[in-house]
Amino acid sequence: MTFVEELQQQRWDDHRYYHHNRVNQCLHLASASCFLATYVLIFIKPVAAALVGWLLAMLLRQAGHFFFEPRSYDEVNQATHDYKESVKVGYNLRRKVVLLTLWVAVPLVLWRDPSCFGLFSPQHMQLGLMHNVAIVWLLLGAGAVLFRTVHLFFLRGVQAGLVWFTKILTDPFHDIRIYHRAPAYILRGQMYDDMSDWYHPQPEVQG
Repeated sequence: MTFVEELQQQRWDDHRYYHHNRVNQCLHLASASCFLATYVLIFIKPVAAALVGWLLAMLLRQAGHFFFEPRSYDEVNQATHDYKESVKVGYNLRRKVVLLTLWVAVPLVLWRDPSCFGLFSPQHMQLGLMHNVAIVWLLLGAGAVLFRTVHLFFLRGVQAGLVWFTKILTDPFHDIRIYHRAPAYILRGQMYDDMSDWYHPQPEVQG
């Protein structure tokens, strides 16, 4: 596939496998708006960007996945939950648990060791716990994206990694485009997306 075709394929797989529930889509819509604010803040107030990105954007986004998406057999795509987890290019639910565990651990580590194993100087420690937590969260987010990108270089090739990197950075814009009507669907009582109203490439068949 070309770069654009693979980007479209990754986006379609992510949408059809992990975004059936309209509440989840609404949470992604709110999350995307927060991420766009984060993109602006990162050049103005990086600490505020980290707090908005993790405490609002990420929590809204992951709450949709963990609490609203069904994990039973997927009749629309004819796939089991285990199959979907195995073909997920980015962070599937198991990997997200690891990432979120590290996120929760950061304040605890800094509370016990304000220097964060020597990362922060005495001058930085004077800025306060929340400031330094936000800095480490910012590094954790950037590191998670870069780590998975390079990991994909070895698993699926350089193009797949760069495609996923591009997808992650542009997801907020894409989510707003495809999920902006989700609240209206909920008001009409349509709680699940039948995946029929969005163009997609030929789906991969489960073996």
